[in-house]
Amino acid sequence: MAELATIARPYAEALFKASASDSTGVAAWLDRVAAIAASPELRQLADNPKVTPDQVLGVLSSAYDSELPPMAHNFLATLLDNGRFSALPEIARQFRALSNAQSGTSDAVVYSAFPMDDEAVAKVAAVLEKRFGRKLQVSVKLEPALIGGIRVVVGDEVLDTSVKARLEQMKVALAA
Repeated sequence: MAELATIARPYAEALFKASASDSTGVAAWLDRVAAIAASPELRQLADNPKVTPDQVLGVLSSAYDSELPPMAHNFLATLLDNGRFSALPEIARQFRALSNAQSGTSDAVVYSAFPMDDEAVAKVAAVLEKRFGRKLQVSVKLEPALIGGIRVVVGDEVLDTSVKARLEQMKVALAA
């Protein structure tokens, strides 16, 4: 079976081309739908040959909390008809990468030991944009195991200023 990224690429590119005028709006519903579609129960339902694509779309629409845009409905129906529903999270990731490349931005995930308010996130984002030399779309995820500080992931770059990382560095230095 082909790798998931290879399967997802043509769908992400087609959706990106079709949404040239509203890629931000499409990214919003695509991320929400991909998060819902990541549920193992929904994937199992979509893979069941006795369940029709319309039934899966009905379940997805009810979980979406509002009516799916027509473009979303058509796109999801195409995925279901072609048996590619499991590729939806990867399609969303590749769509985001295409959108970021066009706008000259990157996604940044800030892992923090404690919740951060909007002001703190804005300050961290400003420092990170200067550090990485590009505009960043920052999202924050809690990771209590860090003990303190933050760990930032931008693409394949990692900036780890957490207490856990510093303790690991001290452990290595003392063991040497």
